[in-house]
Amino acid sequence: MTRSDTVPTPATSDAPGLLTRLLRAREAGLIGLLLLVTLGTAAINPLFLGAGSVRDLLLNVAIIALLVVGATTVLVMKHVDLSISSVVGLSAFLTGSLFMAYPGLPVPLALLFGLALGAALGSVNGLLVAYGRVPALVATLGTLYVFRGITYAVVQGGQINASNLPAGFLSFGTGSVLGVPNLVLLVLVVMLGFGAYLGSWRGGREYYALGSNAEAAVLAGISVTRRTMTGFVLSGAIAGLAGVLYLARFGTVDATAGTGLELQVIAAAVVGGVSIGGGVGTLLGAGIGALLLGVMGSALVTLRAPGFYQQAIQGALLLGAISVDMLVARRAARHLQAAPERDRRTK
Repeated sequence: MTRSDTVPTPATSDAPGLLTRLLRAREAGLIGLLLLVTLGTAAINPLFLGAGSVRDLLLNVAIIALLVVGATTVLVMKHVDLSISSVVGLSAFLTGSLFMAYPGLPVPLALLFGLALGAALGSVNGLLVAYGRVPALVATLGTLYVFRGITYAVVQGGQINASNLPAGFLSFGTGSVLGVPNLVLLVLVVMLGFGAYLGSWRGGREYYALGSNAEAAVLAGISVTRRTMTGFVLSGAIAGLAGVLYLARFGTVDATAGTGLELQVIAAAVVGGVSIGGGVGTLLGAGIGALLLGVMGSALVTLRAPGFYQQAIQGALLLGAISVDMLVARRAARHLQAAPERDRRTK
């Protein structure tokens, strides 16, 4: 795949500047809120910024941040993937079962197994949405339960513990390079790679064109069906990889592994500026959103606040992010409507 500037952007030459400024201001605001929460909590409890606490925080955020990559790819197409938590759970358990059958299995092969399994499950969503024309919300809600049901059937009340896993795999999950956990480094590599793909490459930019205006994307020569199918396969593959990392991180999994992650991931992406209306958002903002929610959750635990506060704050941030999306869309629409009038005045 090569770089190309021929894919049309969703708006005219005037609109991207406005949207870019608004999104950058939003990301700057998230960074400011992140610093405020971090420094405020550290002022109350200095241990919050201790090396061990920071390491645990990064490890906890890593899985969510990785899943945000796939969620962002789907959301910018104006779709949603609710099945990712079930893919994580099934991938984690089957990877553990694979290690039990083949204790000498190399870690890279386990990661590839998770990617392949996730891609296969994601292709089911892609077939339903791209070819079956089933709304993504309905299709992925259905596969959320189907995949979870398969997991329960496979697990049959069992559980995989750290004692069942090879030491090399566990050391990969707990190891670090120059003080940075391996899982965090791997997630950063994936995020940087997909960030460059979505922002600078023709295939990545087609997701934005599709989410902004599917009809215009067709007229521009973009294969909407193929691009939609690819997006869901990528989301599934990333969720499968996250399942392997989930197993490496916690060492113990059962049929409930990953339950509820889909809501956290979507909340992180939307809070980070990825519009549920499609066509808008960056992985940088989504990553900041994941980190912000993780820091807030850890801060509440450090301050011994009741657990329901975390859900309440996540809900408030989600509502605020959606409100901002609506304001941005309306302001951009007014800007576009005013553009012809400005052009006539300048002539």
